[in-house]
Parts: sequence; structure tokens; C-alpha cells
Amino acid sequence: MAKTTSSGSSVLKSNPVLSKLLAFFGISALLGALGAGMLLPAGMLAGAASQVGTEMLDQLPAELNEEPLSIPSVILDQDGNEIATFYAEDRTPVDLEDISQHMIDAIIAIEDERFYEHSGVDGQGLARAVVHNVTSDTQQGASTLTQQYVNNVLVNYQNLNGLRTTVSGTKQIPDKIREMKLAVAVEKDMSKDEILEGYLNIVLFSGRTYGVEAASRLFFNKSAADLNIPESALLAGLVQSPNALDPRKNPEGATHRRNLVLGNMLNQGKITEEEYDEAVASELVLDETPLPSGCYYAKDGFEYFCDYIQRSILADPAFGPDRESRQRMLDRSGLEITTTLDSELQEAAVETARRNVPAGENEGIGSSIVTVQQNTGNIKAMAQNTEYEVGDEQGNGQTSLNFNVDKDWGGGQGFQLGSTLKPFVAMAWIGSGKSMRDQVDASRNNYDGARFPAYCLPGGHARIGSDGWRPKNAIADMHKPMRMDYGLYWSINTATIAAAYNTDLCAITDITDAAGITDAENNEGLDPSNPSFVLGAYNVSPLTMASAYSTLGSGGTYCEPRAIESIVDADGNEYTVPPIQCSPGSLNPENIKELNNTLTAIASERISQGRLNFPIAGKTGTNNFESSTWFIGYTSELATASWVGNYLGNGPDYTLRGKTIGGRYFQDAWGSLIAGPMWVDFMEVAGPKYGTDAFPKFDGPTGNPRVYSRGSSGSSNSGSNSNSGSDQDSDSGANSGSDSSNESDNNDSGDNDSSGNDD
Repeated sequence: MAKTTSSGSSVLKSNPVLSKLLAFFGISALLGALGAGMLLPAGMLAGAASQVGTEMLDQLPAELNEEPLSIPSVILDQDGNEIATFYAEDRTPVDLEDISQHMIDAIIAIEDERFYEHSGVDGQGLARAVVHNVTSDTQQGASTLTQQYVNNVLVNYQNLNGLRTTVSGTKQIPDKIREMKLAVAVEKDMSKDEILEGYLNIVLFSGRTYGVEAASRLFFNKSAADLNIPESALLAGLVQSPNALDPRKNPEGATHRRNLVLGNMLNQGKITEEEYDEAVASELVLDETPLPSGCYYAKDGFEYFCDYIQRSILADPAFGPDRESRQRMLDRSGLEITTTLDSELQEAAVETARRNVPAGENEGIGSSIVTVQQNTGNIKAMAQNTEYEVGDEQGNGQTSLNFNVDKDWGGGQGFQLGSTLKPFVAMAWIGSGKSMRDQVDASRNNYDGARFPAYCLPGGHARIGSDGWRPKNAIADMHKPMRMDYGLYWSINTATIAAAYNTDLCAITDITDAAGITDAENNEGLDPSNPSFVLGAYNVSPLTMASAYSTLGSGGTYCEPRAIESIVDADGNEYTVPPIQCSPGSLNPENIKELNNTLTAIASERISQGRLNFPIAGKTGTNNFESSTWFIGYTSELATASWVGNYLGNGPDYTLRGKTIGGRYFQDAWGSLIAGPMWVDFMEVAGPKYGTDAFPKFDGPTGNPRVYSRGSSGSSNSGSNSNSGSDQDSDSGANSGSDSSNESDNNDSGDNDSSGNDD
């Protein structure tokens, strides 16, 4: 068989006349089939071949199952403004009445001059093409506009369903026969104008640009309704070979084809001799306006949020059983994705992040600002200073890494929290029955062998291991008893550790769990078995921390962060999106009132310093080696995390100390000096827009957290807990086996417990 086929092929190649004759007889068979199916004159039939063809036609379905046209999807902000577009085919369907008559005349003139005369398949045109192809060195097509429409509908169906496409060059004779019969059937069900409208909306004009409206906007930056004669002729000429005749790459070929169309229009009486001469003499003038696709081409500064939305859809089974089908839906289903993003806040966040920390000024130093709305979890801004780049050759200041989110959503491993975790330790302190005015023994700086209460762990405690733990403070002379609010205000490490030692580590992680604080890499809650977590040793994303602080700002209601408001496809079908998921009472509102007395003082006195004239609260944070700085704060409506740090690592080689950032030299790199002022810059815009009511007042006694006081003391607040007798007993006591499993490291990973904190 292989030899016979090869030999036959060789004979055909060496004898073009024979090849053309065989082609003629083959097409004659098709003519016979079509003649039988369409009652063409008997002279066009091809004897026995027509009988075979008729049987083939009778076995084929006569209905064309149309799928919705592949239409771009769009991501919108909360007000309906476009952020980004996704498409496999750039297409904007329009009615026939919204297409220039010149364009209609041009496409008929070049593709199917007998369009209004035939019934789907043009027997005369087919015969003429056969004769031409047999007697000429050039090839002439015979497909009517109706057949081309059918073919495009079939290809659209195949693309939407991930099937092999039967485009020109891949069609077999049964494919062509089916196309012809379907064309006849379509003519029975649709008017000529409906077919023409469908064709002009589905046909390929260039690359990924489909339909005359998209093509008109691509090449001329105008609607298809406004196309003039030479523009219409140019577009009509492209459908024969969109890529080869692309006027951007082949202006000579495109112009030649345009003029051919103009000649046909003249011959068919669609334009006058004068119009023809003027159009042929006109220069090829383009006003190229391509429609970008994907997050790389999103609105400037919105790329990372776009990436977050895309990942959300690709992870959602509602849009398909796998990532490939979900991407296909995003590219082809005309989804209108309305998000929670406030473009005014986003633009302010982008400008602030870039101005405070210019991308590329220092290798690896980034900044981010993310804002969530309290009581909804809606993300209102998500920005960073870097340029969005997804390629392998990312330059300084370029990355695809979204600083604001967890690893699963396009982020990295997160950033060490530093002292931003301390308010949650204070919440546990208050929840244990103590007051922010009570004394905490911050004089202790040796926790070697200490056992921290932890009700959820074996033995009910977590023990510091043999390496010991000797935390330090950044501010001198702070190793002394003090009020809890004073220790939090000045971010004293030894005060926070003493508070944790006199409460319960599991009670603290209960609070962090309720506030949604999880590790950015593994999405796991904080581990109470290592007491160093109270100084912020964990890597967490800014979005997670903004949501956690929104729990404080809302008076105790935690809400899952949320970015998508609604999704509707081109047919008006609505898709289920994550609803507002809030948990009122996640944290005790009365305890938050007392805590806010300290956090408002930190934010207004140490961070705002008079720049913001509305109530704010929050906490600074700086990690070891000062490679990450934070300020996370809130108003009555919004919670915002501001982060500046080195996204390449945490060690001493990545410190911000001694760097000039945004035109300012930093001998010390603390949250109050770097991330805090950036937060204020942004909140000058964001705060007033969403409301800045006063926080609920605490009815109990309060003091000035800025002013030193030893505070009231009692046996429960003396700096030693019920396990104090066994602090130095490294191996004795109940459940010693679990002690060993819960040993911590030396805890140099905390909030600068070895060298300083965030002041």
C-alpha cells in the first residue's frame, strides 16, 4: 500500500494536467451531489458519482449547531472601569445596521458577488472555479459567503470545545460536502442579511482579531459603521489570507488586494469611476490600536491585582474541570468580571508605593500597599512598586511576584511579621482578665528552660530548649517592670514575651486563628510550640495582615478577603462568586476597645504626627536585620497594610539599614521610619473617601501609654507564672517527653529580639 500511494503521488506531481483532470472529475462528483440536493440543472450532474454524493449528503445532518461566538472577557473595577482584557479571539459583535454599507458591498464584491442569488452553494461559481483551476496555473475558490460562514461556525465550535479544527488545508472531501449541505440548510433558516451579519462578526481579519468591528478598531481606530471606501476594501481583502496580507507586515500585498476589491466594486456598480480612481490613488494609512490581552497588558499598576483575579478564576471549578478549560472559558466566553477594586484608591496606592520606594533604586527592595474594607473583606487596593514582568529575564525592579498575597495566589513565602503581631498578644493578655494598665515584668531577658503555658500542647506548656532564649530590646533602659500599654506603645520585646509568659500561648494562637493569620507559604496557623512566634517570627502576606487588622477595626468581625463582586457571561448567565464571609464576634469587642487606646496613640502620635486629622489605629513592625518594615493600621472603615522590605531574603545581606530609599538615607530601618510614612501618604487619600468615624470608647480606666509607669501589680502579673518553679528545671516535671518535642530555638528569628525592634 505504501508503494502504491507513493507512486500515485509521484505520477500526479509529474503530470499536472492529469492532476487537474482528476480534480475536475472529483469536483464534478460534488456538483452532482449538490445538484441532486439542490435541484440544479441536470446537465451539472455527474452520473453515478452524483448518486454516491447524494447518498453521502442524505447521511449528514442538516442542522448547524451554533455555539456562542468567542468573545473577549474583561476585568472591571467596582465602578465598571476596564482593568484588563483576556481573549483568544478579539471580537466585538455588531448588528448589520452598524456596519458601513461600503464594507458590506466590498465583502460581497470580492467574496461572493452572487450572494443574493444562490441558495447557499453557487453552482455557477463552482463550475467556473473548476474550469479556471483546470486551465490555469492559479487556483480560484468557490466557497460562498454562506459556506464560509458555516466553516467559521464549525471552527468556532471546535475551538470552544478543544477539538481539532478543520481549517483550509486540513479538510477532507466529507468535510467539504458537509459544509455545502449545511450551507443550504442555513439558507433555509436564516435570511441573507442574518448570514451576512453572522459572517462579518465571525470571520478572521488578522492574527487574533475576528469580526469587522474589532478589525476596524485595530487598523483604523474607528467603528465599522464609519469605514470609508478604501478602508472597507482593505478589510474585505484581508479575509482571503489574513496573515499574509497583513498591511502592517505586507503593505504592498495588502494594497494590491485592496485595489482588486475596488475593481470588483466598480464592475458590480457599487462605486463610481470617480470613487474608484480616488480610492485606488489613496495611500495606505493605518491608525493601529491593538487590543491587548492578559495581565501583562493590564492598566498600569493594576497588573498584580489582575494576576490575583486570574488565579482566582483558574482555581475555581465553577469555570471548568481543569485549568485548561477554565483558561479557555476566560479567553472565549465574554465574561464580565466585576471586582471589588476601587480604582481611585488603587491609583493612589500605586503612586505612593512607587514614589516612596522607586523600583530598581536598590536591588530587591520592594514596597506594597493593600487595603480591605471592614465588615465585607472587599479588597479596595493592591499595589506594589515593581514592574510586572513574567519573562525569564527579569531586570532589577521587575518581578511577577505579588508581594501582597500568599504563595498559592502568586506570592512568595511572605515576610516576617515583626511587632505587628504584638497587638494580638495584648488581646490575649486582656482576655485573661488583665488590663493594659497592669504591670508586666519586662526586666526579664533570660528565658533559658522556661515553660510557657500552652493548654493545647502536651503537658500544657511549651518549653524553651537547651539553647536558651535571651531577647533584647532596641531601646536602652527598657529592661524593667512597666504597664502593658507602655510596653506595646514602645514595642518592647521583653514586655511582649512576659505578657505571653503570663497568659497562654494557645490562647494567643486562638486569637490569631480567629483573625485569619496564617503562614504565607503553607496556609497554616501559627504554631504555639515555639514561643518566639509572639515576636513575629512567621512569614505572612500583607493581605493576610490587613484582613487581621480589619478584625480589630471592625470591633471583632473577621471577614475573608474578597476580590470578585460578580461574573456574567455574554449570554447574561451569572456565575457564583465567593460571597461576603464574615464572622461577627471573632474577637471580643470590649477587649478591642481597651486595646485601641494604645493603638490609636501609636498611629496618631508616632506615625501620623498630625498629618491625618481623623481617628486611626495601628502598629509598626520590623524584623530581624531590618530587612522588612511594616505599618498596619485602620480607620473605622478600612484596614491597610504597608510593607517595605527586601523580597530577596531576610538575612543580614538584605538589610535596609544604610540604604537610600526614595531620596532618604536610613541609618536605622524601622517600620515607624519607612513603612509608616508611606501608610500615611496613602491614607490621606483613602481615609476620607470611606468614612473616618471615631472608634468606640473603652469605659474602663485608661492611661497615657506614652508615659512610663510601672502599673498595678499582682501575683498574676509578677513576671512568673504557675510553672515558675520549674523554669530552670530543663528535664524534670510532668510530660518531660513533650517538653523536648516543643523546644524552641534561640529565637533570633523574632522581632529583632537580638538587636532591636521597630521604633
